[in-house]
Amino acid sequence: MKGYSKKYLPLIIGAACAIGVFIGSALDFSDSSEGLFTANAKKEKLNRLIDYIDYEYVDDVNTDSIVDVTVNSILEDLDPHSTYIPKQKYDALAENMKGDFVGIGVSFYTLNDTVAVIKPLADGPSEKAGIKAGDRILYANGIELAQKEIDTDSLSSLLKGEINTTVNLKIKRNGVKNLLDIPVKRGLIPIKSVDAAYMLNNKLGYVKVNRFAETTYNEFEKAITNLIAQGATELALDLRDNGGGYLDQAVKIADEFLKEGKLIVFTKNKSGEINKTFASKKGRFENTKVFVLINENSASASEIVAGALQDNDVGTIIGRRSYGKGLVQREMNLGDGSAVRLTVARYYTPTGRSIQKPYSHGSNDKYFEEYLARYNNGELLSKDSISVNDSLQYKTPKGKIVYGGGGIIPDVFVAKVTDYEKESLNYMLKGGVMDRFIFNILEEDRDYYNNLSLEEFNQQEIITDQILTDFIDYLMKFNFDFKTKNYKYLLKKYLKATVAEQLFGSNAYQKIISEDDLMIQKIIELDNL
Repeated sequence: MKGYSKKYLPLIIGAACAIGVFIGSALDFSDSSEGLFTANAKKEKLNRLIDYIDYEYVDDVNTDSIVDVTVNSILEDLDPHSTYIPKQKYDALAENMKGDFVGIGVSFYTLNDTVAVIKPLADGPSEKAGIKAGDRILYANGIELAQKEIDTDSLSSLLKGEINTTVNLKIKRNGVKNLLDIPVKRGLIPIKSVDAAYMLNNKLGYVKVNRFAETTYNEFEKAITNLIAQGATELALDLRDNGGGYLDQAVKIADEFLKEGKLIVFTKNKSGEINKTFASKKGRFENTKVFVLINENSASASEIVAGALQDNDVGTIIGRRSYGKGLVQREMNLGDGSAVRLTVARYYTPTGRSIQKPYSHGSNDKYFEEYLARYNNGELLSKDSISVNDSLQYKTPKGKIVYGGGGIIPDVFVAKVTDYEKESLNYMLKGGVMDRFIFNILEEDRDYYNNLSLEEFNQQEIITDQILTDFIDYLMKFNFDFKTKNYKYLLKKYLKATVAEQLFGSNAYQKIISEDDLMIQKIIELDNL
């Protein structure tokens, strides 16, 4: 990050997380747009223009790109969350929100033109077939993979395929003379939306959800079932940096905390039609302490959960004012593999408040740069600096004052870290810059690390001063000029967490990086009152 002025660091941090709001903007409404497309002069005018350019214009023109630009221009003049998805991006976005794909279940690097396994996914096809961390995959169905012309996309297509089909792998394993022939039957591989689930103390469970995909509630249900088995009678739900997703998944999670008949959310469309959603009989945390963590990047479905609990006087919302997205999108197919996510309604919390922050048609840049405005007005450091509109004041059943007009204001405020160089380093380290370095460290004694238990791992000094020095030297090769001597503790923590992730998974990683998390410390403090 050489050459960046410190004054731009808050904007860089905000921009890094704003992407999540786009990814999480699709809500689960059926596409009922059939029959809307009757012929009219406006549509015919556009069709004729495209035809004239195709057949009469003096030069060859890619009219597909013209159409893409036109669609984007139209949507940009509507609202900030009506978006166009080109066909070349649609499959990747759909897969991300679907929550799973068909494959063999390994995370890997292409290391010196060889596919090196970082870790087989727990209970996945590769782990069941006997593949281990550190294995090199040399052939897949007779096709040599150690070729420069096979890029990551091509490699993924070779390893993915139809469910229950078999891919025959040839594996090179350290310490084994001959190549191993291992057939792997492809299966459904989850794209996890629950990053972590563990106990904060003997009664308080913790679950971190990164988005609301099709499988999120199923993941959440498994997580809380496991925590209850460990003794959890209270729950902390971490929705920080969660850009949202499917409405029904948010409703199901909110239902776990609300008694039967309580209003969770309602939507209102162009014609004034109102659809209300109420809590059902189920709910394993209805009569106990509940904590929800939010920040300035918690949006959409995250705000539905936080707003439903706050407006029903359930639990405690902790953190900073949420993003402020109260618009509902429906995904509509455009017929050529592309799609549009069009805003079709607004949603409201149980007290009737809209938490959509203000926007002006056609001024999306200002809308998405609001993070910088929050930084400048001081609201990331003090709840008293949050600007509220008294005309948008509402009362919960127990008389608590809440506000509409732009995000969920937490019940308990926790200020943002003011060391923005440290915060920028945090975001950089979360981006995977350590992964390859740590993989090489583990390769130096793979047998030892692969046989290490989590208990043994926690008891040892995994990251020595020498490993830290080597990593700082490694960073310098990429022109990272952070004052690393001021953040050695932070670097050691992330190095250890990355080792834990590659050996034991994301739960172990999250637990380590959260050791000095101010919001989690606040939860534990409130829980002990």
